[in-house]
Amino acid sequence: MSFAGTFLALMMSALIVSACGVLLETSLRASVPPERYANAQVVVAADQYEYVVTGSGEDLEREAVRLPDTARLDAALAARAATAPGAAVAVADFTFPVRAAGGALIGHGWGSHLFTGATLTDGSPPREGEVVLGRSAARAAQAAVGDPVSLETAAGRADFRLAGIARVDGAGAPPAWFADTQAAALAGHPGRADAIAVLAAPGTDAATLAGSVTEVLAGSGVKVHAGDDRGAVEDPGLGYAKDLLFGIGGSFGGIATIVAIFTAAATVALSVSQRAREFALLRAIGATPRQIRRAVAAEALLVAPLAGIAGLLPGLGLAHWWFGQLQDRGAIPEAVQLHVSPLPLLAAVVLGLFTALGAGWTAGRRPARIKPGQALTEASVERWRTGRLRTLAGLAALAGGMVLTGVSAGSTGSDAAGVALGVVMLFMFAMALLGPLVAQLCVSLFGLPLGRAGSAAGLAVANSRANARRLASAITPIVLAMAFASTLVFMNTSESHAADKQLRAGVIADHVVTDPAGLAVNAAAEAARAPGVEAAVGVLNTQVLVPIGAGEFKSLQGAAVQGITGSGAQLAKVEDLDVREGSLDRLGGDRIAIDITLATAADRGVGDRLALYLPDGTPVSPEIIAVYGRGLGLTSVTMDRAALAGHVTSAFDSMLLVRGGTAESLTPWGTVTDAAGYATERSLEARLGAWTNNTMAAVLGGFAAIAAVNTLVTTILNRRRELDTLRLVGSTRRQVLRMLRWESLLVSVTGIILGSAIAAATLIPMMRGMTGEAPYVPPLAYASFAIAAAGLALLAVTLPARAMLRRRS
Repeated sequence: MSFAGTFLALMMSALIVSACGVLLETSLRASVPPERYANAQVVVAADQYEYVVTGSGEDLEREAVRLPDTARLDAALAARAATAPGAAVAVADFTFPVRAAGGALIGHGWGSHLFTGATLTDGSPPREGEVVLGRSAARAAQAAVGDPVSLETAAGRADFRLAGIARVDGAGAPPAWFADTQAAALAGHPGRADAIAVLAAPGTDAATLAGSVTEVLAGSGVKVHAGDDRGAVEDPGLGYAKDLLFGIGGSFGGIATIVAIFTAAATVALSVSQRAREFALLRAIGATPRQIRRAVAAEALLVAPLAGIAGLLPGLGLAHWWFGQLQDRGAIPEAVQLHVSPLPLLAAVVLGLFTALGAGWTAGRRPARIKPGQALTEASVERWRTGRLRTLAGLAALAGGMVLTGVSAGSTGSDAAGVALGVVMLFMFAMALLGPLVAQLCVSLFGLPLGRAGSAAGLAVANSRANARRLASAITPIVLAMAFASTLVFMNTSESHAADKQLRAGVIADHVVTDPAGLAVNAAAEAARAPGVEAAVGVLNTQVLVPIGAGEFKSLQGAAVQGITGSGAQLAKVEDLDVREGSLDRLGGDRIAIDITLATAADRGVGDRLALYLPDGTPVSPEIIAVYGRGLGLTSVTMDRAALAGHVTSAFDSMLLVRGGTAESLTPWGTVTDAAGYATERSLEARLGAWTNNTMAAVLGGFAAIAAVNTLVTTILNRRRELDTLRLVGSTRRQVLRMLRWESLLVSVTGIILGSAIAAATLIPMMRGMTGEAPYVPPLAYASFAIAAAGLALLAVTLPARAMLRRRS
């Protein structure tokens, strides 16, 4: 049975490692085949990353952080790129949203028809003040060539003469083509282009053209793309998908791999220790220490590769399922494919092999080293003391966890979250290393009330006290499952609960107006003139990057930002930001208000200037005129909308907050709801965003639960001699099972309490730093974790014991 338990543990380890390895490899190798730029051999674009440089010399590190929106380049570079040897033509490309009566359109310059294949079926190319539409868009506008068409862009609403009708292949929003000389201004970025498409002259290959364009544009700071790299330019979602997959496969995968190795090693060590009597007998009949070690290594070499290979197929299944779920939720572009190569699969098998060899060698050292007589004695009576080195390492891990808990208590925002998993890991290492001592302490504590529950309960307590190592091996996986599942799940529930509370308290507008395509540029001004309206504030939501920390701890933190129309006084009528310092009266221009969490992280206050990067990477340093407390539910930065408008792809407002008036009078500008309805919609979006976090908890918690069941079953089946002895001295089958049930209760309660304590030590300081509140733990969710842990422990103990006792009967 110990063979089966070891096999299952190593198989599950290979499953976790291979799944995370495949996702990690995909994050590094993912690409999107170009569609719009398929006929442009080379695409030039601005660098879409901002960089954080730390250290110097050999210790120099350069971390790339993706910009929240598209960084643009000087449109005049198209003329320089056209002079590159082998270039036939270079076209400055523009992509921007357009609102029309018939629905949302995507605007482009007409020059893009050279590489997209768009062809006129009627009319002529557009000049300034003119537009070319696709047939479906023209039909929706009920316009023919020569008719005026009312369109709205970042420059405002205007009538354009329909110059022609064009046909273009491909799905997506219907296009609208404008004159190249006017497109940049209509996009809201005069003189700037999204990219430059360079077409090759006949006889010039893409690699040669890319090299010559790079030479011509040297010193401009732009990036030259060819091959599948062109797809990343037209689909910014690829960059976010790679970051997400790297976070799952790298950050979470690293933790999951450590947990898998740790659990598999513990199972292998348990298997070896349970065979101490067998090794002692081998020593007694003349086996040498070297032969014992070789026997352990041979078994590891036999079991580990087979278990690793058996875990690869379900590991690939988990990777495919996880990847597919992320695609279904829109987090990964449909064109991205999962990359599967032999490398992560081989790594999973090799890692399992080394884990088995290392754990077996460590566990087999003592039975191979001590004298045969002493080995027989220790096989009969469990050795209580733990090694000095193990005890010191456990105390060091415990001290490290306590120190990190203090650091987390003094941290805010993402710093607190970053420390959290380190706290869990250190406490888990301490639990594993000090397990027998912790088990003795828990038995002494919980055994007092149990000892009064009858003879079966008293025997269970005595058994547990005499076999602390066995008890510790059963408790540790339950602690692991409770600690990780509780931390990951309740971290999300706590943040969502605090954000929802702040959102409901912060939005004091009577009406919230939204539109999937964005609101009209003049929506706020027009709504303000509606009957009974006291204030109407347009809100443009996006993100900025804020440098925080210093020296080796310097980083860029993403911060949600709202750009508002109107004054701070008007904003106060529709949003209660809970201002703690300063005032919103001077809000506007280069004066901003920030959340207290961001102010603490950046070490800035009222009167200071905050260095930040706008969505397209433009650096600015506005003055802080107020610090408020509801940034988690509303937004971390509040600034003038005009300061953001030229730095985002869509300059249409995200929502309109209105005080006074009626819902019916506001319907011309979009869908109208009240503050409570808007808060409910936002909460639903947050719950959908928590799926990845809950999936991580399910993967780690499920793995730990299987490990707990595996350990408990292996332990029970290894107690045949003990259970037979109890039957021989007169215990009935029912009495033995009752004793085992009390033991399972002791194991599960101890595991639940210790796991909950580790989760609490992690979550309380982290949530204090992130939200300023205590963690929010839904009672039903916690109860389900506890019941699942207790139920699994009970089933894992009683089912094999019942079957074993039935066979003996």
